[in-house]
Amino acid sequence: MKILLTGSSGFLAKQILEALQQEEILCLSRNNADISIDLSTQVPNLPISDLVIHAAGKAHSVPKTEDEIQNFFDVNVIGTKNLLKGLEQIPFLPKSFVFISSVSVYGLSKGIGIKENNLLNAKDPYGLSKIQAEKLVQDWCDKNNVICTILRLPLLVGENPPGNLGAMIKGIKKGYYMNIAGGNARKSMLLAEDVASFILPSSKVGGIYNLTDGYHPSFKELSNVLAKQCNNRKPLNIPKWLAEILAKIGDLLGERSPFNSYKLSKITADLTFDDTKARTAFGWQPQNVLDSFKINL
Repeated sequence: MKILLTGSSGFLAKQILEALQQEEILCLSRNNADISIDLSTQVPNLPISDLVIHAAGKAHSVPKTEDEIQNFFDVNVIGTKNLLKGLEQIPFLPKSFVFISSVSVYGLSKGIGIKENNLLNAKDPYGLSKIQAEKLVQDWCDKNNVICTILRLPLLVGENPPGNLGAMIKGIKKGYYMNIAGGNARKSMLLAEDVASFILPSSKVGGIYNLTDGYHPSFKELSNVLAKQCNNRKPLNIPKWLAEILAKIGDLLGERSPFNSYKLSKITADLTFDDTKARTAFGWQPQNVLDSFKINL
């Protein structure tokens, strides 16, 4: 099978490359790839492929400027549009297209067992850009009779993870990470390698799928496992009453504060997603994050 993989230098794409190393994969990225191009500004010249895995995108972060807000739409929406334009220029379209999306499209900060048919209510730039990109891909695939698969992913776990999880691991290693209000909130997460194992079977059928490890660890459980791997004591806890005081101070400081009541409410609320559809359709059995996640010491 000939596969085009975008965003090939990214965290998830590296796991996809390892899982699909028996296939003929052509990599597209901004740098150091078979096709080095910035999709947000250019339409690529592409070879014929059987499957396109669109993993390129700007990851979730909190934008601080108008330019950073616009960048989500440039990369995630315009980048997707330019990729689809590039595919239209080749003699034969791919049979399947897999788009790597996010549970952020639901726009929820709390909830339990959220399913794929939930309304897409994201209001933040990242979630909105993913909604728009999903729609572009779905419409294009419908128009061109291409099998469309959309994977909505939660927090991804794996070797040298970026973002909040990477910061958490660094804090645990150095001994300054602390849970807030007991760290009992449960959050959906998933090993990146299990996403990779789901791609090929789902690409032959199509559909929209939430993917999780099915257990949804709490911050306390995850941080305790990581601390044990580091041979450190279990992280300390900031009690809820103190966290509420700090959050109110943050509210008064405004944008200058990294912590406020909204962030406290997100940290202390359960947010889990239902992946029954993926398990039922393909007999998919992802690993439990707490049992399988190993960090580099």
